[in-house]
Amino acid sequence: MGFLKSLSGRFLILTVVFVMLAEVLIFFPSIARFREDFLMDRLERAQIASLALLASDEISNELQEELLQNAGVFNVVLRRDEARQLMLSAPMPSPIVNTFDLRDATPLELIGDAVTRLATPEPEMIRVIGDPSQMGGLLIEITLLTDELRAAMVDYGLRILFLSAMISVVTAALLYFAVRGFLVRPIASVARHMTRYAEAPEDANRVITPRSTTTEIRQAEEALHKLQTQLTSSLRQRERLAQLGGAVAKVSHDLRNILTSAQLFTDRIEMSEDPAVKRMAPKLVNSIARAVHLCESTLAYGKAEEQPPTLGRFALIDVVSDVIESERLAVGDADISFAEDVPTALVVRADHEQLYRVIANLVRNARQAIVNSGKPGEIAISGQETGDAWLIHVADTGPGLPAKAREHLFQPFHGGATKGGTGLGLSIAAELIRGHGGTLDLERTDDSGTVFRISLPRGGLKLD
Repeated sequence: MGFLKSLSGRFLILTVVFVMLAEVLIFFPSIARFREDFLMDRLERAQIASLALLASDEISNELQEELLQNAGVFNVVLRRDEARQLMLSAPMPSPIVNTFDLRDATPLELIGDAVTRLATPEPEMIRVIGDPSQMGGLLIEITLLTDELRAAMVDYGLRILFLSAMISVVTAALLYFAVRGFLVRPIASVARHMTRYAEAPEDANRVITPRSTTTEIRQAEEALHKLQTQLTSSLRQRERLAQLGGAVAKVSHDLRNILTSAQLFTDRIEMSEDPAVKRMAPKLVNSIARAVHLCESTLAYGKAEEQPPTLGRFALIDVVSDVIESERLAVGDADISFAEDVPTALVVRADHEQLYRVIANLVRNARQAIVNSGKPGEIAISGQETGDAWLIHVADTGPGLPAKAREHLFQPFHGGATKGGTGLGLSIAAELIRGHGGTLDLERTDDSGTVFRISLPRGGLKLD
């Protein structure tokens, strides 16, 4: 049963069936042609037998009987002019049942008469009319029994069927070995490669190497090679990310402890009477608090326990101002200006810290892009309120995103928005906004600059 379920086994069986079907379609015309040749042979024999009577006006009964036996007929009627003439005759054992005129019989009629004869085992007396050979007259007519005709047809048919069976078996065997060599074995080889690769998909040595010379098999091998190469690369990247995640969790744990100690010192700094220290101390406290919160979030993410955003209402201008003040300190000697177009009365509902991280990531990317270009530039943050969302735009006049960043936007470790970046910042920002039920989209990027749009829904999430 296993052989019958295989591709080569089924192909072998189908080949035998189709060849036999073709032979059956050929069989009926062949058997009809054999019947016609048999009757034409009897007509020629009868015509030759009648020549003895033409040579002599009278022949003995014994010679006449011998001529009819040799011809295999009972009567011979020859029309040489307009008159029919009974040339030879013998007593008929039964009356004539049917008459067949071979002079104008169509192929369908010949096939039908042959099938009828094979289906009628009882011998019958029939009359056959044909054209004499060698222009020996206008027509010749004979009568004969069908027993010898049917026996010859059955014998011929059996030989045809046996020959057809032999041809089908030989043809099927040749096609079987051909298909097995050109199709089944390459497919089986591909299947073995797939099974071997599935055992260790991270092993690049198990990726299939296209070798087939058959176009279709070669295309399948090349597609499988591409798929396996991409999968192996993805698995390796996942493994590296898992290792990186463990390292980041350890660093975040220790860094959180260091920052917690630093928080203790900021309490004393806030007590200083120095005006400059008093002005900068709250910024330092907020920055350290954000760093501690980020470390705690990183540790929670490493445990797959990242908390959803804690939503609250606050003025968007406060977050934007904090981001711009922090980025101004990092500008250094670069010629970068900041602009904000946020209504002071615009209140949004979001997680304050997460929205700060998103805007800070976008502004930091814009600043680094302008600095790397070596040209002056501007970063502008604007906010507005629509009927169903709060929209925040972060625009810059930098050189635009690199092609690789546009191709794999928001995918970590596929090229960042700035030269040498990893793309992790944009990935984190997009994930945080999705947690709010909103979207982070690239609205435009070209030689004149880049614009990102943050859309936060005004409804749908409950306040904590």
